[in-house]
Amino acid sequence: MPVWGCGNKCGACGRTVYHAEEVQCDGRSFHRCCFLCMVCRKNLDSTTVAIHDEEIYCKSCYGKKYGPKGYGYGQGAGTLNMDRGERLGIKPESAQPHRPTTNPNTSKFAQKYGGAEKCSRCGDSVYAAEKIIGAGKPWHKNCFRCAKCGKSLESTTLTEKEGEIYCKGCYAKNFGPKGFGYGQGAGALVHSQ
Repeated sequence: MPVWGCGNKCGACGRTVYHAEEVQCDGRSFHRCCFLCMVCRKNLDSTTVAIHDEEIYCKSCYGKKYGPKGYGYGQGAGTLNMDRGERLGIKPESAQPHRPTTNPNTSKFAQKYGGAEKCSRCGDSVYAAEKIIGAGKPWHKNCFRCAKCGKSLESTTLTEKEGEIYCKGCYAKNFGPKGFGYGQGAGALVHSQ
């Protein structure tokens, strides 16, 4: 006759886990319904779990929180992921210092509505109806293009280097990693002697 209440304790909720509902991971037991990613709360299994200390994550959230950061990581060579992990509780490495306006026109109207802000590409005034902010600077809609190929950009698809904006493809070709195997995807890098 079984003794009730003597099962293992769940690694997530701390309650007793009975055999029929038990999932084991890293020497610990979990209820099936408690075996969830600590961040996105997706159900996990042996192929999707990633462990860090006592915490369990899906591989995607684990990679965002603890994986390598920077150009090209996340979706293969040639891409740039702007997600810095703030929603996962990761603090940015350094906060950008507050920069006072460079707008020479001190009238309140011009300061508020951008009447004297200059386009970063052509240098002409950018008014509110035609202004796009990209890389922290104002641009005309028609000037908001890749500096190399001229492709029209969106704030989510641009990359910036030394004050100039580029599409992801041109940025990768001109400033990305160089050498044999780069640019073909993550599995293509070959070591040759």
